[in-house]
Amino acid sequence: MATATPTKGERTSIARPSAQATATGVKVDAPSRREFMYYIWGASMALLLGEVTAGLIWFVFPRFKAGEFGGTFDYAGDVIPEAGSAPQWFPDGRFHISNTEAGLLALYGVCTHLGCLPKWVGSNNRFECPCHGSKYNIDGTWIEGPAPRGLDRFMVTITYGDGEIVSTDKDAGGAPIRLDPNKAVQSIAVNTGDKVSGPGH
Repeated sequence: MATATPTKGERTSIARPSAQATATGVKVDAPSRREFMYYIWGASMALLLGEVTAGLIWFVFPRFKAGEFGGTFDYAGDVIPEAGSAPQWFPDGRFHISNTEAGLLALYGVCTHLGCLPKWVGSNNRFECPCHGSKYNIDGTWIEGPAPRGLDRFMVTITYGDGEIVSTDKDAGGAPIRLDPNKAVQSIAVNTGDKVSGPGH
């Protein structure tokens, strides 16, 4: 069959597809009010759970700097009081270093009754709580009063001049460290993040 050829003055008509036919996008409806509220609620819950999780991790695995309560306090050996003398109070760490006949301890300076701060009373040779009258020996053991047990103890590490290192025996309830009289103590470290409950009565 012969095809008609357009003359010079005639326009060629080319069939073009409609815009609707060439559209490749998919029409998406805006979320309804209910869906929008679900999205907001879900994002809020996810944010809240994230904050709670981060807080729990921080609480369970706290990180303390050396020299702040909850961390380790390092001192030269000359801070250790003479055996049998009054305990040395360290307010930044909230503990007493007590050098008894049985050995060296770091006692948490908070009463085990209601959290008051017992003071060393030299005239009576003991700790006395000003709030409810609990009393403790120089090694923190309970004497009398409403406290349920003796003063709690912190873990101590002693380094001698010859490099020997001795630490509190946690399995023995934080028993005093016996100092070697023939060796000079180079340094002492008190870990206020590692506490042992004081002896009961």
